[in-house]
Amino acid sequence: MGSRRDFIKQATFGAGGLALGMSAKSYGRIIGANDRINVAFMGCGRRVGAYYESLAEPFNTHLSYICDVKKSQRDKVAEALKDDLSYTPELTDDIRVVLDDPDVDAIYNATPDHWHAPGAIMALKAGKHVYVEKPCSHNPRESELLVEAQKKYDRVVQMGNQQRSSRHTIEIMNEIHNGAIGHAYKAVAFYSNARGRVVNPTPQSPPSDLNWDLFQGPAPREEYHHNTWDYNWHWYGWKWGTAETGNNATHEVDIARWALQVDYPEHVYVDAAKQHYPDDGWTMYDTMYATFKFPNEKVINWDGKSRNGLNTYGSGRGTIIYGTEGSVFVNRGGYRLYDRDGNLISEQSSGGNEQGTALGGGGSMSTRHVVNFLDTIRGTASQQNSPIDEGAKSTHLCHLANIAWRTGTPAFDVDTATGRAYNREAMKIWGREYEPGWELTI
Repeated sequence: MGSRRDFIKQATFGAGGLALGMSAKSYGRIIGANDRINVAFMGCGRRVGAYYESLAEPFNTHLSYICDVKKSQRDKVAEALKDDLSYTPELTDDIRVVLDDPDVDAIYNATPDHWHAPGAIMALKAGKHVYVEKPCSHNPRESELLVEAQKKYDRVVQMGNQQRSSRHTIEIMNEIHNGAIGHAYKAVAFYSNARGRVVNPTPQSPPSDLNWDLFQGPAPREEYHHNTWDYNWHWYGWKWGTAETGNNATHEVDIARWALQVDYPEHVYVDAAKQHYPDDGWTMYDTMYATFKFPNEKVINWDGKSRNGLNTYGSGRGTIIYGTEGSVFVNRGGYRLYDRDGNLISEQSSGGNEQGTALGGGGSMSTRHVVNFLDTIRGTASQQNSPIDEGAKSTHLCHLANIAWRTGTPAFDVDTATGRAYNREAMKIWGREYEPGWELTI
């Protein structure tokens, strides 16, 4: 952490005042601006490193627990942090131990997708604030429940769509909304990666240090298959993951929706298939082109290629926004603003270290996003950059695209007020089945 002290000084807490959107009731219970926030890690996979910087002294946080269902994962994090912390966090495999501790103020939920909403809701019911990685839910019904739970328990919930805290992205969004490209009517969100062959999962005993029962948590029980606990749970069926659309479209579609200032679409159309390595263990589509049509003739396209690394749009990921008077290209590395003739008007580089399609990790954007979460808890943020009701709307588009493919009904209409599908087959998988005793309630 010491190698990035200059960044930390620049990212420290914002101006004081009541956080936008917070009720007086919330403000009355906020932790004082000079008080320590006790946090816990829930999940120690690839994203956990994104939280390390927020443990630095200027942020006045205390890591009370390192929680992961696999011992080697929590031990790895403890080892990575031992020289930066003057104390030793408690290690556990059971998030319920963490939530039972009244001294814990907030959790960072970096678990597999099937744990995102259940873990967040459990934490809210225990009185904790929650930073939950994207997608904020495994299915649309969980999003609905999570938003309801946040309102009911009146805690801060922030989704990990960290580009919402990117300075250059905030800047260009303000320009777009102030008419820099005229009327913004279309956005193309894209992601291209050259993921390779995935191991075919075969039944075997779980790793000796893995609590397989707690890994499954709210999901119905099944026997362990080789390599499920690691990253490939993303592709081994719909019990755990949300495919590439939930995994990465959540980021880029969020930027598109932000730029166009839209909520729920009125129509969804999806063209998707598994196009690569037909005999490997990947059970979902790996290629998708989705179209979301919104009121006022606005459109978002999602072009997702998991296993074809051609940078169709000149970058591995990003968003292009078209307006009546110009266009914008924006990704994690910066933006370019063009006039209607295609001439470059202005550009900005992020100057950060978090871009591209590399797995996991963190960087300057993630740290700013986490700090915004902490500032919102303290009441010192000028605004919360990704309140969960906004994050849930972007996640919802991804769920709609997945449902279209899963049901074999590539096109259906949507209620623009609620986001619910006007399609009987889609509504059959609006939620999920839970392991008895793990049913999701608020």
